Amino acid sequence: MIVVPIKEGENIERALKKLKRKFEKTGVVKELRERQKFTKPSVINRERMQKAIYVQHLRQQELDK
Repeated sequence: MIVVPIKEGENIERALKKLKRKFEKTGVVKELRERQKFTKPSVINRERMQKAIYVQHLRQQELDK
């Protein structure tokens, strides 16, 4: 459970902003969206490989500069 302590006189919008930030950091929403549909393991592996190739390409470009 996420708890956001509010100081006396603190703005409610600011407290909501803190709550949203904490909620994003926990990754609950991201996990819920991933669980809405089944993704085949082969698709997950392919996405990981593509991401690794992309990152490697970016690092190689940075070294070439």
